[in-house]
Amino acid sequence: METFIQGKKTEMLQLIEQLVNIDSGSYVKKGVDRVGAILKEKYEELGFIVDVKEEKVFGNNMVIQHKNAKDPKIILVAHMDTVFPEGTVAKRPFTIEGSRAYGPGVVDMKSSQVELIYAIKALQKVGSKSVENILIILNVDEELGSITSRPLIEKHSKGKEYALIMEPARKDGSLVTARRGGGHYEIVVKGKAAHSGIEPENGRSAIEELAYKIIQLHQLNDHEKGISVNVGLIEGGSSVNTVSANAVAHVDIRISQLEQAAYLEKKIKEICSKTEVAGTKIEIEGAINRPPMEFNHQTEELFHIIQDVGKEIGLKVKYTATGGGGDASFTSATGVATVDGLGPVGGNAHSEREYLEIDTLPERTLLLAKTIHRLSE
Repeated sequence: METFIQGKKTEMLQLIEQLVNIDSGSYVKKGVDRVGAILKEKYEELGFIVDVKEEKVFGNNMVIQHKNAKDPKIILVAHMDTVFPEGTVAKRPFTIEGSRAYGPGVVDMKSSQVELIYAIKALQKVGSKSVENILIILNVDEELGSITSRPLIEKHSKGKEYALIMEPARKDGSLVTARRGGGHYEIVVKGKAAHSGIEPENGRSAIEELAYKIIQLHQLNDHEKGISVNVGLIEGGSSVNTVSANAVAHVDIRISQLEQAAYLEKKIKEICSKTEVAGTKIEIEGAINRPPMEFNHQTEELFHIIQDVGKEIGLKVKYTATGGGGDASFTSATGVATVDGLGPVGGNAHSEREYLEIDTLPERTLLLAKTIHRLSE
């Protein structure tokens, strides 16, 4: 299997180049669907059935399993969208510099798509029936919070024993066994405008009221427990000499445990239920909509299986936690043992210098293939 994968390294890079050189930002439906069409053809060549879920605004999600699959116990999730707008590829297409490949989405996560296909090819090469034990979801809006694909992921996670999420490995090669959950709130304060020089007493400052709310919201932070409340963007007022009639705060919430969601939602509503500045009113929208991926007992067991597979092929596998959200949160919240970061190693995702460590592509493909085989035994 290892010899087969090593022999396909150049072929894998050629497919990565093809995928990277397609603009497939979350809002570029035609580009995401072009990526999907290429991948659909590859899977069908391998004897898989591809169920395309049509979407009007975003790209089309796909559910994929082998034609002989009956009740697969492993779910794999890999997203086809990137964060980059249309026109990015024309400015900086796929390139190779030394041991690294560069380009929009090269590691997050077009290389992972190729890794998954070639892991399946390697399993088929040695006659492994484990390819019939996997269900794959290729989704199109992970970078936006999996708006259309979350229900699909949650539906197909039910009844599964293991979830392998194909985000890239961390820069040091670590897999991800915990992710913070979170959400966003928009707090709108309405006051009453007045000239700040002529009749300030007749005004009701929305900005002043919002200032009180920001302080109260930030007091909810508890970094030791993994709770983060951050007012990262504010807007308000019409001119410097006018008592502000409106103000808006955009709030980012992060949690480490599922039960923290109910606590924070309650506290935020309490804070916004009353005003400090008489005559102002508050409206609030939003929710904590992404559960955390917790490092529980079943995830720990799955990690140790992957770690043992790593030892077998001479690869030291470590784990880490990350503050960012991802699709692993959805599989984990349905009770499935979940490990993320099974893609190749790279870094600087979402930036102009996003890169793939090319030499990690064959070793991570081998790790994935042997993990699927081991979990199916």
